Parts: sequence; C-alpha cells; structure tokens
Amino acid sequence: MAPLADTPKTEARMLEIVFPDHTNHLGTLFGGTALAWMDKAAFIAASRYSRRTVVTARSEQVDFKLPIKQGQLVETIARVVEVGRTSMQVEVELIAEDLLSGDRELCTRGRFVMIALDSRGRPAQVAQLPTKADGAA
Repeated sequence: MAPLADTPKTEARMLEIVFPDHTNHLGTLFGGTALAWMDKAAFIAASRYSRRTVVTARSEQVDFKLPIKQGQLVETIARVVEVGRTSMQVEVELIAEDLLSGDRELCTRGRFVMIALDSRGRPAQVAQLPTKADGAA
C-alpha cells in the first residue's frame, strides 16, 4: 500500500464518555475536566498542524453554555483557525450527545493559543494556513 500524502491537518476530534468520576455533586461534568479535554484536543490539533512540540500559552473566552450530564458522550473538536509566526489559535468545541436518542448540543466553546517549539524549547516558526487558492477546502 502506498503511503498517504502528508498534508497539514488542521483538525482533531476526540470522544469521551462522562462517567461518575468526571462529575460534580450535580451530576454534570467538572469544568476543570472539560478544560483539560479541550486543552488536549488543542494540543493535538496544533501538533498535527505544525509537526512540532507545542505548549499552551493561553486559553481565551471559554463559554460554558450548557451542562454536560453523566452518561453523555462528548465529542471534542479542535480546529487551527489562525497562525502567527510561532503561534496557532485553536478553536475548541465540546458537543454532548445522548447515546440513546442521538440528540447533540454544543455545550462549551473556547479558544486556545498554542506555541510551537524547536528542539531547544524556543519558539519556532510555523507554516501559514493554506488558503482556498492553495487548494484548501
């Protein structure tokens, strides 16, 4: 089998199920757990895009719109949406899904700034996002 082309990936998706140890006294997902899942997805998206070691520089404007309940499936979607010289802006959404009905709702949204590092741990340049003219979707 021929290897697949190594095109830059700008998106990462993760799935988690909310178990009792992920919840607070109200039976909803701890905010800190939600942030950890979001940061992990941002890390994966930025790492895949830059093909470098990355670190979180900042989390911005995280909005908890709806509670996520125990037993729900959570899809975390992270997308690299802007690129600076060494930084990447990653938008992250948490979508809760009821496994029995299939109903899905956007529950949390936030933005993370990730910094690419070189082998010495210093900020490293990142390629710019492809434009539609470059063949991006």
